Amino acid sequence: MAILLGVDTGGTYTDAVLMEDDKNIIASSKALTTKYDLSIGIGEAVQAVLTKSTKKPSEIAMASLSTTLATNALVEGQGEKVGLVAIGFSNQDLQRHGLAKAMKGDPIIIVDGGHTHSGEEKSSLDLSKIGDSIDGWGDEVTAFAVVSSFATRNPAHEILARDLIREKTGKPVTCSSDLSAKLNGPKRAVTSVLNARLIGLIDRLIDACKSKLKALGVSAPLMVVRGDGALISAEMAQEKPIETILSGPAASIVGAQWLTNEVDAVVSDIGGTTTDIAILRKGHPKIDPMGAKVGEFRTMVEAVAMHTTGLGGDSEVHMQSEGLEGSLSLGPSRIVPIALAAISWPDVVLSTLESQVSSKKCGEYGAKFVLPTLIKSKFNKFNDREIILLKKIGTEAKPLDGLLSNRLELATLDRLVSRGVLLMSGITPTDASHVLGISNRWNTEASRLALKVFSNRRKGSGDVLSEGADLLAQSIIDQLTKQTGDALINVALIEDGYENNIDNTSIEDSWLINKGLQHHNNTFFINFGLRLPVIGLGASAKIYYPKVGELLSTQMIIPKHYSVANAIGAVAGRISFTCVGTVTSPSTGCFRLHGKDGPKDFSSERQALKVLTDDLSSLASKKARSSGADEIDLQVSRDIRYSNIENQRIFMEAEIAVTASGRPRITTR
Repeated sequence: MAILLGVDTGGTYTDAVLMEDDKNIIASSKALTTKYDLSIGIGEAVQAVLTKSTKKPSEIAMASLSTTLATNALVEGQGEKVGLVAIGFSNQDLQRHGLAKAMKGDPIIIVDGGHTHSGEEKSSLDLSKIGDSIDGWGDEVTAFAVVSSFATRNPAHEILARDLIREKTGKPVTCSSDLSAKLNGPKRAVTSVLNARLIGLIDRLIDACKSKLKALGVSAPLMVVRGDGALISAEMAQEKPIETILSGPAASIVGAQWLTNEVDAVVSDIGGTTTDIAILRKGHPKIDPMGAKVGEFRTMVEAVAMHTTGLGGDSEVHMQSEGLEGSLSLGPSRIVPIALAAISWPDVVLSTLESQVSSKKCGEYGAKFVLPTLIKSKFNKFNDREIILLKKIGTEAKPLDGLLSNRLELATLDRLVSRGVLLMSGITPTDASHVLGISNRWNTEASRLALKVFSNRRKGSGDVLSEGADLLAQSIIDQLTKQTGDALINVALIEDGYENNIDNTSIEDSWLINKGLQHHNNTFFINFGLRLPVIGLGASAKIYYPKVGELLSTQMIIPKHYSVANAIGAVAGRISFTCVGTVTSPSTGCFRLHGKDGPKDFSSERQALKVLTDDLSSLASKKARSSGADEIDLQVSRDIRYSNIENQRIFMEAEIAVTASGRPRITTR
């Protein structure tokens, strides 16, 4: 009997489960995620599950981690400063696929070099220009991304640039050809930049998990869930953190299938920051052929076809003031619920809210607070404006109302929040659920006071937004139900092939769909709903999702252990690696293999394909074994393209993919 530990670190909660031979759940637990020191939340969750189960740490044969932190960071626009070295591209090339947004003003250098479609050098690489540029970027850049034109056909220039940057800076460097074997340089550039931006975040998470497990006496190997639901070693995840985007959602799909045995279903996982939706077909999650998309970024990472939207239990509640009637919207930003902020700073939060209630006025900053974190201890990382604001805030929570002197300070605050140095607190669906009595985990009185303050905001007509906290709370929950329903309908329309006919606001604007949801039955009748059942997961699924099922006229399945499905999926996954290679024919009788060591030419098509298949099989098997896989299975797929010219079949190109998979090796005693 092997005891397996699954841990999921989300934006709000860290979950832990113990399973027996990935078949039976022994115990589960939850703890708050502590972003300033992730090891604290991990340690509390693991210690709690060990205490519940009465199992000894030394009995654990394998530990596995899934996380939504990379996904959340991209959705919320967080991450560290990076530099991009682009080889053989033009400025116009790099404007495609959202690279400008991904860079967020971070430095870019474009240099001569790169290769052609057939892998031949286009022009020599200007290494001196790269060296001079990175010297000028200073210490603020924490990691680098390198992308070269047609690097997947010949990675030589990326490797030269990587080695130079590592020698000069000692900092992490991401090469685009290490992340994807596909063409499309600008898209590989986006993927590389995001990978570099996430390195510090995921590195801290994995190191925190390793150190805490060791301190608790757990010596088992640590695995991490990849975006397609497969497992990789912790060391590989630290090198390629981009592969952990959609890690938490992918684990939830694996966990949902394990918990329910459903074959065809929609899986919807609500967290604190996001709602993640995917389709389960024939018992397996669909893989996105276009690459993982998170927020506004489309990457080249193979992952489950997951639709992530910034909607969760801790989404910020906004009042839309356009027109005479004010309306509510939720997200996409996650903030700390007032109920939770009042646990750590009861005096500041409660006294401020009581004062704001008595004034019967609520401006733009009413019922909002700024919370310090322990990350800001070293002021040498900040500019003068940031230091002034951080000193003004100090080590206590501060009301946002009256804190800021001008719009420049607001921009500074936003920047510090995006870097995780400060946290914002305000009204969320979690506060609404406290007011309505469907949750009581934290400070209900603080939530009620905050909603009273917010209800005094004025609509365009001059009337107050709501007559009291209870009515406002119900409106917030109704809005969450509506936005969740909209997200599920959008996914269903995309699944049925109507992706080009919808956009993010189409559901609200669709008269027919809205009448269908209301089951209009007069001169004509119309009904609209989901044919597939929905599996509801996440800590707050039982609170919010039954109403969503009613709205969409579908079966809402909320399984036992619904709140820790991600941690279950982290244990139930398999190790899997796919390696892809290409053979082209640049001239008659020449068959060129494009691999990690550069192009190799063969005079025989059969020989080139065999060598490539053998090389990919060896590489995939090596990667799987290095991640701890046992009893490896190999699957080979070939896509060989020919053209008929004057009744003669001519070889054009072949792509071969080899997948090596197996269950993780467990420690034996």
